[in-house]
Amino acid sequence: MNQRYYSLDVFRGATVALMILVNNPGSWSHIYGPLEHAPWHGCTPTDLVFPFFLFAVGNAMAFVMPRFEQAGPATFWKKVIKRTALIFLIGLLLHWSPFVKWEDDRLVAKSLDNLRILGVLQRIALCYFFASIIVFYGKTKGAFVFSGILLLLYWFITVWLGTPGDPFSLEGYFGTGIDKAVLGEAHMYKGEGVPFDPEGITSTIPSIVQVVFGFMVGQYIQQKGKSYEMLANLMIAAVILIVGGLCWDLVFPINKKIWTSSYVLYTTGLAMLTISVLIYLIEFKEIKGAWSKFFDVFGKNPLFIFVLSGFLPRLLGLIRFADGEETTTPLSWFWNHICKPISEDLRNGSLLYAIVMIVFYWLIVYWMDKKKWYVKV
Repeated sequence: MNQRYYSLDVFRGATVALMILVNNPGSWSHIYGPLEHAPWHGCTPTDLVFPFFLFAVGNAMAFVMPRFEQAGPATFWKKVIKRTALIFLIGLLLHWSPFVKWEDDRLVAKSLDNLRILGVLQRIALCYFFASIIVFYGKTKGAFVFSGILLLLYWFITVWLGTPGDPFSLEGYFGTGIDKAVLGEAHMYKGEGVPFDPEGITSTIPSIVQVVFGFMVGQYIQQKGKSYEMLANLMIAAVILIVGGLCWDLVFPINKKIWTSSYVLYTTGLAMLTISVLIYLIEFKEIKGAWSKFFDVFGKNPLFIFVLSGFLPRLLGLIRFADGEETTTPLSWFWNHICKPISEDLRNGSLLYAIVMIVFYWLIVYWMDKKKWYVKV
């Protein structure tokens, strides 16, 4: 991105760093509350990671869309389809990785029979694809109107097709039935104890709007330039969206797992407010240095570090060795012998483990930045 909007790079990198923090605890049973997802309704800092990332995808889109418009529809479709397919495929391969597993003391190939089809990268791919189309053909005004229609339509359909009197619950959400019919239970996420996919087909619809809103904010920042008028308008719009999301929450609860329309407004507003603060600190007051550089390098290789942070622990999980009378793996040994003993409150050791993971992955992307190696699709 243009150096004038260095704050957007820092925003994206900070989102990636937070993603690593919440996805890599020493123990999933010992986590501080803010680093856990809300059980169902509600929103914790952890629930901001994914929408912030989608918002950042839209920001980046604002800088490349003018080139697509100049090149014409043929180039647009070629680039967008290729990028969508690659990100979706990488997501599938990440779910399948490390492609083998231990079974009766021997490594065997992992079956595709229960491969989860959708997921974080797959949702990013789909949101990027549809948001690109909406923006390319609808332009800014059309994209704004269409986004509003999508959010209202999703609300209406969720109430209309959901279980009467309880349409926003895990059991009453209408989208689960669609996911079962299209994907099959074997290919769905089961972390809730039942087949339910938090990156399912229907809940992807409102998440598309997150990317569109990110695009519009990125475009607005470019058009207005570095001015206090731009910053003030951005902050006002952020507050309006936050308040709007909280009001909508009264009838359509803020919920990440079914990605409610109120959740879209609320998290978009928080993303805009965060970017506004970063713009003020970095662009206006020029308060930057080691702290901004730390996040910046994450933002330059976001897809690579996301995939690596998901793949490497699974790969290391294949390495087994004796630890006393038990068998362990490298990361389990590190948790049990280094992080776990530091405090009686195991949440402290779990947090230390996550921080060490952030530093480890930062060293990798810092080295890549020094080498000018940037992985893009």
